[in-house]
Amino acid sequence: MSTTTTRGRAGEVAVAFLWLGLTSFGGPVAHLGYFRRAFVQRRQWLDEEHFGQLLALCQFLPGPASSQLGFSIGLLRAGWLGGVAAFVGFTLPSALLLFGFALASRSLGGIWGHALVHGLKLVAVAVVLHGVQGMARRLTPDWSRAAMALVAAALVLASGTPWVQLVLVAAGALLGPWLCRKVAARSGETFALAYGKRAGSVLIGLFALGLGMAFLPGLPPLGQVAAAFYRAGALVFGGGHVVLPLLKASVVDPGWLDNNTFLTGYGAAQAVPGPMFTLSSFLGARLPAGMGGALGATVAVLSIFLPGLLLVAGMLPFWRALARRATAARALAGVNAVVVGLLAAALVNPVAVSAIHAPLDALIALVGVAMLLMRWPALAVVAWCVLTAGMQVIV
Repeated sequence: MSTTTTRGRAGEVAVAFLWLGLTSFGGPVAHLGYFRRAFVQRRQWLDEEHFGQLLALCQFLPGPASSQLGFSIGLLRAGWLGGVAAFVGFTLPSALLLFGFALASRSLGGIWGHALVHGLKLVAVAVVLHGVQGMARRLTPDWSRAAMALVAAALVLASGTPWVQLVLVAAGALLGPWLCRKVAARSGETFALAYGKRAGSVLIGLFALGLGMAFLPGLPPLGQVAAAFYRAGALVFGGGHVVLPLLKASVVDPGWLDNNTFLTGYGAAQAVPGPMFTLSSFLGARLPAGMGGALGATVAVLSIFLPGLLLVAGMLPFWRALARRATAARALAGVNAVVVGLLAAALVNPVAVSAIHAPLDALIALVGVAMLLMRWPALAVVAWCVLTAGMQVIV
């Protein structure tokens, strides 16, 4: 079995990922294409086989898949400094843009401010509907997984309790080996790492320790922020738009933010390059006094990304053995089916309930979905929804 052997410098990793952080529009699926062109075809930092195995691992684990993939490429290229350089370069531009929008959005008022907010909420409808459609086609291809998704969506909508999502994810993992028997195991690849299974075990232990601490009661305000965003980053499978229901449970359900602010930030996140999880920068900045501002945004961003990065770094030494286990692949298939249901429930409430107030709103959102299906850039969808919402104000 071949191994990755090429070593580089953290500086070249930082430059490469900063460019991607400034230019990679289109969401997590598009990011994977950018990474393949940049690091397999152009720079040849790794071959197709290793890239495919890294991608499989990042999709297998909870967390932001594209950010985990970028961090792993940097880690393999230039060690720990390379991993950090990849994360900072890819994440910083969009985090700063959304932090700036969070500050500016506080002063949005009047009829045009309302139109902008409404337009961004319609963007959220279009993007989430498109995401549900694509994920359902890919992750629920048979009747058993489709049924798991439908039951999960119905239970979330009926319960109204945020913690039911965690119970359903766990149930998906338990039922997957039984209900997803058509899913086959993958082959695992060997990676040339500067550390082994002992260090990997420590990293996985740190991930678990952080998750345990994230459920502790009586934390100070900033500790509550860190805990809420760590939970969201640690428990979301599929990354990207799937984080929406967990973030809602983290910041809207406790009363820290209202639905309008939450969906405004989510819509704005479609207009910037880089990872979707930098929505946490907007949300952290808009939290109440003592929790928000620049410090709240920094804590939110670091907390939501940290668990996924710890987990992927910890699992790399073990991936070859784990990937060959059919039970693990089927458990993941069950989790992914449930995740489709969670995202479908979020599409109904809060996304559509908060944004669709008239037939014209539904039409605008559906046109946005059609644009995404025709592979129009997300920025064009943002422009369409915001401008048409503004036209409603003029008329």
